[in-house]
Amino acid sequence: MTSNIATAEIALPYAQALLSLAQSKNLTEEFGEDARSLLSLLSANQDLQNFIANPFIKGENKKALIKQILGESSNAYLRNFLLLLVDKRRIVFLEPVLQQYLALLRQLNQTVLAEVTSAVPLSEAQRQAVVEKVLAITRANQVELETKIDSELIGGVIIKVGSQVIDASLRGQLRRLSLRLTSNS
Repeated sequence: MTSNIATAEIALPYAQALLSLAQSKNLTEEFGEDARSLLSLLSANQDLQNFIANPFIKGENKKALIKQILGESSNAYLRNFLLLLVDKRRIVFLEPVLQQYLALLRQLNQTVLAEVTSAVPLSEAQRQAVVEKVLAITRANQVELETKIDSELIGGVIIKVGSQVIDASLRGQLRRLSLRLTSNS
C-alpha cells in the first residue's frame, strides 16, 4: 500500500493538469460537479473501487467501464483525461486526483470546505446557520459543506474547517464539563 504522501505527490500534478485543462475550456465548475459525482459513486461502490484498483484487469476493460459510467453525454475532455489515467496506469489514484482537483478548485474560488458532523441530518435552516458561521470565521467567499452523521454525538454539531475544530456537540460539552469537575477536585 502506498503512503498518503506518495499518493498526494502523484495525484497533485494530475489534478493541476486537470484544473489547467478545465480553466482553458471554461469548464472548472462542470468538472467539479463531475468530480463530486464520481467521488460519490466510488465511495458508495466498493466493487467499483476494487475493479479500478485491480492491476490484473486489462486497461481496455477499465476504459470500457469508464466510458459506460460516464456515458456519451459526458464531457469529452474529462472522459479523455480519465482514459489517459488508465493508459499511464494511474487510474488507481483516481480518488486522490479528484479530491486534489476539488481542493484546487476551492482554492481558486476562495471557497472553504466545512466538514460538519451531526447526530441527525441537518435541516436547511441549520445548514444555512452553519454556512453563515463558517463565513464569519474564515472570511471566505463561499462555503462547501460536507456532512456526516454520528449518532454518538447525542446532539449538536462538530464543524471542522481546515485545522480548526468547533465542537458544539452535547458529547463535547459533557466531556468539557467532566474535565472541569475533575480538575476542581
